[in-house]
Amino acid sequence: MLAADPGDACNAPAGADALPLRVPGRCPRPAGPGPSRRPGEGSRKPPWAPLSRYRAIVSERIRVVVAKPGLDGHDRGAKVVARALRDAGMEVIYTGLHQTPEQIAETAIQEDADAVGLSVLSGAHMTLFARLVELLRERGADDLVVFGGGIIPEADIPQLEALGVARIFGPGATTQSIVDWVREHVGTRAS
Repeated sequence: MLAADPGDACNAPAGADALPLRVPGRCPRPAGPGPSRRPGEGSRKPPWAPLSRYRAIVSERIRVVVAKPGLDGHDRGAKVVARALRDAGMEVIYTGLHQTPEQIAETAIQEDADAVGLSVLSGAHMTLFARLVELLRERGADDLVVFGGGIIPEADIPQLEALGVARIFGPGATTQSIVDWVREHVGTRAS
């Protein structure tokens, strides 16, 4: 129920359609002293108690950097993959368009990522993947799993794998196949 008069919200039934609204000066305050606000008094948990549980959950999640290197401006596929990974419970850091391999490597290291996924449609995949893998090795982060996708010729995939790219997903790959692969190959590293 959406109340027409703000005063009606004070008496609205507590249901799924009621607004939890208190309008200052129109609704009576609850009687009594209320719960103690001092730490250590009463049965209230300290406000930081749920934080430790949150930290434990977040630290177990796979962290993936999804990036669009180079001049390619078509990022719909990267965003779809990023959302699929996020919806599967992974923590995703999307870098946005026009990133250099240096920026991507820096982001992956700063974010303590477990994997880096590149989306390349521009035809510069050999240069961009090679440079990213080289930078990660130079920075001592060669344990990050590098994978990618886009318009990449089948003939180039063995060369990319030789460089250290773990997997290339071509056109038509399903988001579920990408999620499953990341869980299988990156999840063991993150645990």
